[in-house]
Amino acid sequence: MEFGFDAEDEAFRRTARDWLTAHPAAEAVVRQDWERELGRGGWIGLGWAEDGYGNRRASLTQQVVWAEEYARSRAPARSGHIGEKLLAPTLIAHGTPEQKARFLPPVARGEELWCQGYSEPGAGSDLAGIRTAAARDGDTYRITGQKIWTSLAHEADWCFVLARTEPGSARHHGLSFLLVPMDQPGRVEVRPIRQLTGTSEFNEVFFDGAMARAEHVVGGAGNGWQVAMSLLGFERGVSTLAQQIGFAEELGRVIETAVATGAAADPVIRDRLVRQWAELRTMRWNALRTLGGSGDAGAPSVAKLLWGRWHQRLGELAVRVRGAEAATGPEDWSASAPYELDSSQHLFLFSRADTIYGGSDEIQRTIIAERVLGLPREPKG
Repeated sequence: MEFGFDAEDEAFRRTARDWLTAHPAAEAVVRQDWERELGRGGWIGLGWAEDGYGNRRASLTQQVVWAEEYARSRAPARSGHIGEKLLAPTLIAHGTPEQKARFLPPVARGEELWCQGYSEPGAGSDLAGIRTAAARDGDTYRITGQKIWTSLAHEADWCFVLARTEPGSARHHGLSFLLVPMDQPGRVEVRPIRQLTGTSEFNEVFFDGAMARAEHVVGGAGNGWQVAMSLLGFERGVSTLAQQIGFAEELGRVIETAVATGAAADPVIRDRLVRQWAELRTMRWNALRTLGGSGDAGAPSVAKLLWGRWHQRLGELAVRVRGAEAATGPEDWSASAPYELDSSQHLFLFSRADTIYGGSDEIQRTIIAERVLGLPREPKG
């Protein structure tokens, strides 16, 4: 096998992975236990610009090796990546010594999990249009508003929230970057969003302004836009290369299925399989080309456009090579019971969102047009 496992071991891993995907509560426990195990080994925070928080430092090359081998080993999906990859570098760049001492060690130990409070029902891709407000009340802020598509909010201990702290401000002015504890019963409410896959990784989060509190502001009041923008630039190259290892595994499974079902005999299917392989190699070389670089405003947007569409096409191909069998589930379906999906069905359905989350394709093209090509800026309402 390409990844060094025998057929029996590979079959066991696939069965276990498919079962966990269909049972999100059990998957969450596995992820959280694994996060703490990684913390005990010092494997969280390799790419941080500072050490001394229980993390170990690694060069860019070492980070790439670690990320790719982690993906190849098919280790459990991470539940602490938001704290490690997004919050921690932001705190190191903009936080006070007290904030870093308070929040970085629990992230490095895998003990405190984070979620991101950016998108809102009326301001998803247009982040500057947020309406969640936070009013100063002594040493704290009272938060009123709603966030949506908040990944893993139902498991998180903390949320970093972009909120409007200057009444009457508009767009990117008057925003602050707040650290909000999720354990505020009756004050912070999390409502899971059930998706096409039947799972609920994403959530709505409601903040009750009379009671929901935040004590920590990163980067100073009113400077939230600068902090939020710097956060979005962290860890793109390394994480993209690791992501492509997972894509290669998924493509390998599609190819195996095409051979087993006889779909590979169809010249159109063969052409699509070869095209998927070639495009994946192109994405890898593009990621390597831009790895560690800075100042290229369009590189992250180009990468997102490439992998989002590629992954959608792979999902479509995954069900096409199975033929009519792709319409049947691993268990009997009924209107009253939660349905289960096998890996190819999950890939097809979940990948429909790839061109929306993380910045829609339309937003990525606007960024390239304005910041790279120098075209006139899009009018904002």
